[in-house]
Amino acid sequence: MVNGASLPANMDTLVMERNVRGWQGAFRTNPAFHLILAFFVGIVAGLGAVVFRRLIGLMHNAFFFGQISSRFDDLQHSAASFWGLGVVLVPVFGGLVVVWLVRTFAPEAKGHGVPEVMDAIYYGSGVIRPVVVLVKALASSISIGSGGSVGREGPIIQIGAAFGSSLAQWLRLQEWQRLGLIAAGAGAGIAATFNTPVGGILFAIELMLVEVSARTLVPVMIATGTAAFVSRLFLGNYPSFIISQHMINQTLHQRAGAYGAYVLLGLLTGGAGLLFTSCLYWTEDRFEHWIKNPYARHAAGMLGVGLILYFMIIFTGHYYVEGVGYATVQDILDGVITQPVFLLLLLLLKILTFSVTLGSGGSGGVFSPALYVGAVLGGLYAVIANHLLPGIEVSMTIAAALGMAGMVAASTGAAVTGAVMIFEMTSDYHIIIPLIIVASLAFGVRRLITRETIYTRKLIRRGHFIPEARHSNLYLMRPAGEFIETPLIRVKGSRTLADIAVLLHRGREIPHILIVEGTQPRAVLTAPRVRELLRHRQTSTPIENFASEDWFSVPVDYQIYDLVARFRATHQECALLCRIDPPEHHEDVIAIVTIEDVLAYTSLPMRLLRPHTAQ
Repeated sequence: MVNGASLPANMDTLVMERNVRGWQGAFRTNPAFHLILAFFVGIVAGLGAVVFRRLIGLMHNAFFFGQISSRFDDLQHSAASFWGLGVVLVPVFGGLVVVWLVRTFAPEAKGHGVPEVMDAIYYGSGVIRPVVVLVKALASSISIGSGGSVGREGPIIQIGAAFGSSLAQWLRLQEWQRLGLIAAGAGAGIAATFNTPVGGILFAIELMLVEVSARTLVPVMIATGTAAFVSRLFLGNYPSFIISQHMINQTLHQRAGAYGAYVLLGLLTGGAGLLFTSCLYWTEDRFEHWIKNPYARHAAGMLGVGLILYFMIIFTGHYYVEGVGYATVQDILDGVITQPVFLLLLLLLKILTFSVTLGSGGSGGVFSPALYVGAVLGGLYAVIANHLLPGIEVSMTIAAALGMAGMVAASTGAAVTGAVMIFEMTSDYHIIIPLIIVASLAFGVRRLITRETIYTRKLIRRGHFIPEARHSNLYLMRPAGEFIETPLIRVKGSRTLADIAVLLHRGREIPHILIVEGTQPRAVLTAPRVRELLRHRQTSTPIENFASEDWFSVPVDYQIYDLVARFRATHQECALLCRIDPPEHHEDVIAIVTIEDVLAYTSLPMRLLRPHTAQ
């Protein structure tokens, strides 16, 4: 009984539901729960990389040989298709299926994937549709398997990120948790694909994480380590490329002149990375301008790729530029291909077929093509350098590996990732100094010419700009009481704006107004609101009619970082800074702070003003 009335029959149920919701909310925000989710994302990303690789093999065997088999070794050249001249149409048929899949189910699955993930992080609150996982896997495996000259890393990055986002949406996690799981899924995809867990972590740090802290970095580490472990269970603990120890040991005996040659190689790969990016977007623009129908556009592009594949198999015995191209990269690392004219031909044809495949509407990654171009460029550079300056003895294998790191650094902007991933692939410490030299210089050359990477250029064309770096705002760590700038006056609610106007005519700055009732603070009228009311000359109305009771109180030493979090969580307009919190008397209130005050003081992104939607 409450005041003689009976409680509603369902009151116990309502209380129980409220307790359950509170428990669920506490569980979802528990750091340990977030780590468990990262572990799960890593498992799925690792399995996804394995399944995606098998799917590529299945599509390749079906399109080229009419067989239902997933057996495929991408370090070995594919045999000639029994279709003969009909192989020209294989990429066309695959391309038409890709266009249908993408246009029908998930337009964001078109292209190389990573820009879409970055766009979701910075402009989509980390929301990626679950259907992207399936459509991207199918579209990219068909594109690669039917001869498209693209990579498998971009797709698995998008697949891992999409799963992380979907899991977070399903569990209704907060936005920062969703963004963290996206980065974890992306890094895990890289780690599982290349068997480079450290490279996966660095990739997430350089390109995906909007915040680098323990709460975001540890989940990425767990996911990448787990994904690499799962991948090794199914595919074995082998590097993506096999580099003989004999070749790598040559770094122990490098002459000083070789390091000078590596400097020049770094500069060249920087320029090549810019060319690589520019060719892709130039080709995309030309196709969109010339052919409006997406099916006809991609069919025309893939017909060109098919012709190149046919002539390559007829005149050279291998396709060389189809698919991910790892077999060609392995040939260069092994020193099998040494003819400079042929290396130059491979360099040009790879850039052409890659640009046409993606530019006409295909689906696949840019990472493998960048590695391919870097390896060919490094090998070509070594051949020419040894011919012109035989005394410096530049190893073709080492130069190819360095070129791979340089191209990744220049084209994607992930310089540290490029250097560390190649180091993980070689497992030789002595190559790390040349890697640092080449990757740093390649990144610097590209950055000197343009800030745009192959990922960000696509977003910039949409008007979506991505920050180049993450800065620590030191002001966020300071007490809120340090930036009290707008004065405060206390008045009773019955006072009018005319009374306030009298004070202002005496030269006082427009203040925040705290409306008091007895000894307690009751409502707030902010300075911008006062200014607006005075402009409309509504001076005879009591100020309590315009005041807001939408406020909360915090201690004067409350950190600005925590204050911003309170604004977002409570949706309230202003905060009272108090000597004693909660205030026992209106004299305990020493200032009023609005979110606009915080933004003006710290130059925080305007996105903080967006309503914090329920998770």
